[in-house]
Amino acid sequence: MHSSQTHQETLDAAHVEPAVFELRPDYRALLIAVDGLTPGVSDAASNALLEQAEAAARTALSEQKVEQLPHVAAWREAYQGFGAKPNRTRNSLEALIRRADAGLPRVNKLTDLYNAISVLHQIPLGGEDLARYSGAPRLVRATGQEPFDTVANGEPIVEYPDPGEVLWRDDDGVTCRRWNWRQGRRTQLRDETTSALFILDALEPMSTASLFAAGDDLTKHLAGLGSAVTVTQRLLQPGTTYSDR
Repeated sequence: MHSSQTHQETLDAAHVEPAVFELRPDYRALLIAVDGLTPGVSDAASNALLEQAEAAARTALSEQKVEQLPHVAAWREAYQGFGAKPNRTRNSLEALIRRADAGLPRVNKLTDLYNAISVLHQIPLGGEDLARYSGAPRLVRATGQEPFDTVANGEPIVEYPDPGEVLWRDDDGVTCRRWNWRQGRRTQLRDETTSALFILDALEPMSTASLFAAGDDLTKHLAGLGSAVTVTQRLLQPGTTYSDR
């Protein structure tokens, strides 16, 4: 993020391309920008929240298969809508729920928190280091020319998306491919992250009220990660206007 740009300005300039809403008119994104975080390794509190999420996932999967969970099923359909194969490139929610029985990853307090909220509320939820952003986040259909900074076989490489793929990007390139499948290396959360952007993705049958409930739960826990945490948020939905700064 440019140093002269505030979190409010960043969120004001964030937008979803009309072509994405044409693909899924039911799509909504809740963007939450947070500053003043105190970095820290995984601890007893983050572990307890992950254990709660693991138990919730086991309960959900005792009643139906993961691909039959309503929000997971909606995202599998959305992936097929832009040509992705959901059995090969699973949305972040499905990927986490499938890992829950064997144990969700313990990474650091910040990552543990948002992974747990994702599973508890059954919503795809991404976290990015906002200090590493260039300009505002926007969700677009790819041209195929956008650079994606990632890792393959343990080595950093630059890949390019498929034309028409839905992805999040900023001024410098892709931040997350296939809507909510894989985040880029450049803006990923780190142990030293103090300023973060969280993106909560909703499709029907998830209601907007449930989307905000997940956001409220996230911000409640984020408030415990620093003595001067500030939160700014914005809902993007069909008809949302934005300021191109």
